[in-house]
Amino acid sequence: MSNATPSSSTAPASASSSASTTSTASTLRIGLVSISDRAAQGVYPDQGIPALQEWLGSALATPWESVVRLIPDERPGIEATLIELVDREACSLVLTTGGTGPAPRDVTPDATLAVADREMPGFGEQMRQVSLSFVPTAILSRQVAVIRGKSLIVNLPGQPKAIRETLEGLKAADGTQKVHGIFAAIPYCLDLIGAPYVETHESVCKAFRPKSARRG
Repeated sequence: MSNATPSSSTAPASASSSASTTSTASTLRIGLVSISDRAAQGVYPDQGIPALQEWLGSALATPWESVVRLIPDERPGIEATLIELVDREACSLVLTTGGTGPAPRDVTPDATLAVADREMPGFGEQMRQVSLSFVPTAILSRQVAVIRGKSLIVNLPGQPKAIRETLEGLKAADGTQKVHGIFAAIPYCLDLIGAPYVETHESVCKAFRPKSARRG
């Protein structure tokens, strides 16, 4: 795994940035990257970024803003986009959606690992565990999560329903948590790598921290 920046000929295609709150020095910046050849070409509307924005809007109690990119399934462009969001846009968290299967053009995990300092394999393991509750083909998913500098990059599935399930987890009819989603661990992970402190709405997703790491 390397921090090397791709050549300038592989600069990412970009879409507009959209702020979810009024930006301040303490606002959490989150990169949202939807990776799809056909959505990037305008063949059909992208569903990944709206799904991520909707879920984050319901789950986060901390002020945040999104930096949005819609790009095709091209590994050099994905690598360049991730580097841009972390190194130049100062996103502490980057969530990608799409391109994580075994097909030849599913290269999101490969691009993510290429720009990483360290891999965080537990995130991918838990996402597959959540999805296996619904479909046996969840084992075909290659989602990964990595750390680059003081930022966490996580690959998510491409479908809005699967995005919500992997972030939030599975709950019983009475609201108790049956299977934990990955976002419960993300705020403490951000603490440990020196990113901003993140709080959540517990009715959507209860963030776990040791008592010694909690504020207020």
